[in-house]
Parts: sequence; C-alpha cells; structure tokens
Amino acid sequence: MKIVSAVLPGYTQLARMHQPVSKEAQARIKWFDYYRDHGQNARLTCRHFGISPQTFYRWKRRYNPQNPKTIEDRSHRPRQLRQPTYTGQQVEAVLKLRESYPRWGKDKIKVLLAKQGIQISVSMVGRIIRYLKARNLLREPVINPISARKRNRTRPYATRKPKEYQAKLPGDIVQVDTLDLRPLPGVLLKHFSAYDVVARWNVMSVVSQATATSAARFLDDIQTRSPYTIRAIQVDGGSEFESIFELECQKRGIKLFVLPPRSPKLNGGVERANRTHTEEFYEITDSTFELADLRPKLLEWEKICNTYRPSQALNYLTPLENLECNFKIGGKVSLIT
Repeated sequence: MKIVSAVLPGYTQLARMHQPVSKEAQARIKWFDYYRDHGQNARLTCRHFGISPQTFYRWKRRYNPQNPKTIEDRSHRPRQLRQPTYTGQQVEAVLKLRESYPRWGKDKIKVLLAKQGIQISVSMVGRIIRYLKARNLLREPVINPISARKRNRTRPYATRKPKEYQAKLPGDIVQVDTLDLRPLPGVLLKHFSAYDVVARWNVMSVVSQATATSAARFLDDIQTRSPYTIRAIQVDGGSEFESIFELECQKRGIKLFVLPPRSPKLNGGVERANRTHTEEFYEITDSTFELADLRPKLLEWEKICNTYRPSQALNYLTPLENLECNFKIGGKVSLIT
C-alpha cells in the first residue's frame, strides 16, 4: 500500500496559502523540503546547503510547516533601549558651539564646554551632534569652493636647512606658505600663513597678489604679532620669497631655509594649517571677499586660532596656553633664552 505524507512540500504550501515570504525564508524552506525528501538526514542537508548544524536546528525548532511566516527573520531590536542622559542645556551649548565653528569636532567642543563649566564626555558630545543632525536642528554652512595651485621654482639664494638644526623653542622655525583663494569667478586672492612648529602659533594675512613686496610686509606681521623672537623662517620655492623678502630676512638677522623642489611634506605644519584655515574659515565665512571686508574677519580668526581653538597637537591646549604653561611666555614679550 502506498502511503502519502500528510505534510505538503513547503513550496506547495506557499502556492496554496498565498503567503508571500522573503527570499531568505524561501531558501530556508528548501532546506526542510530537502531534509524531508532525504530521510530527515540533517547532516546531509547541512552539507548540501553549506550551513552549520547549529543553524539548521535553530531554524528547525522555529519552523511550523503550516505557517511559513515562522521561518522569517525576527527583529533584533532590544526590548529596552538606552535613553539619552544629556540635558537640554547641554544640547543648546553643543548646538551653539557647533554652529559657530562647524568644522570643529567633538573633542574640541568638549574642551570648550568644560571651560564654560559644562562637564560632558566626548562620546556624549558626539551623540548630541548625531541627534541634532538626525532632526535637522543643526544648520550646516554653505561651502565656498576654494582651489589651490602651487608652482616650484629654482631658488638661487636661500640655504637648505642643515640636518643638525632642530627647532626646540618658539621662533626656532616658522614655516611660511601661501594659499590661492578663488572664492568667486574671476576673483583670485593670496593667503599668507605663518606657523611656528613648536608653539603652533599662527599669523595670517590676505592680499590681492603674492609678490616679494607683499611677502616682506607679511614678515612685519609675523614679528609684530608673535609673542617671541623669530630666529628662522622656512619657505618653499615660490618667487614671492625671493628678492626683497630674502633681503629683509638677512637685514633682520633671520635665517631663511628653502625646501627642496616638490617637497611640501617638509612644510607639513603650515600645509596642514592652510587646510584648517580653508575648511574652518574661508569655506564657511559669510563675506563679500573684498579685502576690506575679509581682513578684519581673518584677524579675528587668527585670534581664535591662537587663544580659543583647542589644538589636538597640544593636548587640547590653545597655542597661548601652551606658551604660558611650557615656555613662561604671556602677552607680547620676547623669548628669553
């Protein structure tokens, strides 16, 4: 006598019940059809489909042949979710700082909040920023496109930095570089940056053209707005650092080191500072990009960089705090060696 199984194949059940299931569930139903058709041999089924026995038996315990929905994935969402522990005051403080300085991350914001008396962890600052973004409460600035292009030329005068010369004190090496700014069609400005590799002190200027004369004037700015004596300046092979600029360095007793061709990494400090100025100032500053409008804002940004913005390279001290703590320099004084 022929015995007919009372349990229909899985796909036959789906056709009769008209219950749509996912592709993953359909694949699992094939397991159990194969398992039934091959003498309920679990090991053979696992080898055939390339699954582990643990996986097979876990789904076997859940599978109800009369209800193919039981073979679907279940939600892994926890029954109890961690609720936010930050306060509205902390959210407002993070939002205010992030909108004022939109390119500053959670580490810097945490340091600045601590100075305001708001004690909060770095990870919580990150969660608050993520919360603000998810609810469209954080207004990101409109990015001003800025492009840069540099050329290298042969330097007939300045010397290369000797290997034995090491920067140990503020003013030992100040890296100077220029940055092309093209904020508007047909508008080209030149940004001068000076970056002290020890003090992390910044001096900036923006001009219409980068000439040797404007570079010499920037040398005045460096000496006037740096709270220590400048001993050496390091530049690349730009023509603006030749001629009058080099003569002024010799006249003032400042050593002038020039980089080898195609070696911007040797001026890495000021190159990275230029990126910071581009991302955190030029790209988000509301300006007409007229020099009369841009220069006061750039001076204010220079003050923020030196006295307010925490520097990760200085363990989140500002350059001014670094000078006061580690070199006993405060205000506009000359370094005593």
